[in-house]
Amino acid sequence: MNAYLTHSKRFSLPKKALKLLFTLFAVVLFFCFPACNKQVDYLNYVSELRSNIFLAQTETFSLRVFAVEKETPYSADGVKRETNTLTEIHLTAPSGTKTYAISFEVDGENQGGEMSYDNVKGEYYFSCTLDIRAQTEIRFLLTCENEQTELIAKSVLTETTLSPETALKTLVEKENELFTSLTDEYGFAGELHVRLIYEDNPYYYIGVTDRNGKTTAFLMNATTGKVLAKRER
Repeated sequence: MNAYLTHSKRFSLPKKALKLLFTLFAVVLFFCFPACNKQVDYLNYVSELRSNIFLAQTETFSLRVFAVEKETPYSADGVKRETNTLTEIHLTAPSGTKTYAISFEVDGENQGGEMSYDNVKGEYYFSCTLDIRAQTEIRFLLTCENEQTELIAKSVLTETTLSPETALKTLVEKENELFTSLTDEYGFAGELHVRLIYEDNPYYYIGVTDRNGKTTAFLMNATTGKVLAKRER
């Protein structure tokens, strides 16, 4: 009997230790595995998103309107901050010496006010916190002294235009090495700028800025997703 008990005790301790070891191993896997396989949503690191553009043109005026989500304060420093939804209006007029006011209505909400003049860009500017990304056209009333001009700005988006989300996903796939180099289990060490631009056809500018302020910029065809140019600065 004593020999049996001695034999039994001799092997009971390793079994308990082995069980404890497997338990600890399972706990480590439970907490480590999700972190090691974290799927990063790069949209969460976009500090500037221009998703729609509206254009209107007359013999006298040129109007460009942007649907934007932008961080405040705006700074391309590799760190994404809280963003605001904005409508940005740019007006080119024959002269920068006059005072212009602009007004418009979106989904029953009236907006407008006096426009500022940018001497560097040579254009008038107005912005407000309003989401216009889902609109297809917007009617604007431009007032200067006693004269009023109606401008109907139409969206440049078509059925074949890639969404900003799709454009960014396409770039991540094409430039996997770049994004992987800035990504670890804690997330993405940088910020992204995704701007719809329009020059006869729609394009996307996508800028990837790291924590050192270095930006790798891409120009993408907004219909095919083909990267047309790449530049580092």
